[in-house]
Amino acid sequence: MSLGNFSVSLTVKDIAASRAFYESLGFKVVAGDAAQNWLVLANSTARIGIFQGMFERNMLTFNPGWDSEKNTLAKFDDVRELQLRFKERGLTLTVEADESTTGPAYLMLTDPDGNPILIDQHVDKPGE
Repeated sequence: MSLGNFSVSLTVKDIAASRAFYESLGFKVVAGDAAQNWLVLANSTARIGIFQGMFERNMLTFNPGWDSEKNTLAKFDDVRELQLRFKERGLTLTVEADESTTGPAYLMLTDPDGNPILIDQHVDKPGE
């Protein structure tokens, strides 16, 4: 089972200050919109999403179907397939993907320490 690209999504108080801080560590903005209070920054294969006023807590984020450069993979586990496997393993989902759909969708769950995990698929699975 592959969860795809990984990043940490950080809730921040001041997106400009956070951007400047992470840029001083060598990160560069690769996606997002500062006017909408979200940016994705990269340093090599490391990704950090910074979000002001969008989430209550920091979270782990996985993107099925993407590699670390946001290239669509030729083969990957669709978020709905992952959802079924998680349920089979007895995991409780806090947000479920609509299993009657295809293409982009997301689900959420929480680890035993209360850390939110977002499985956020942005692409169609090849052949769909």
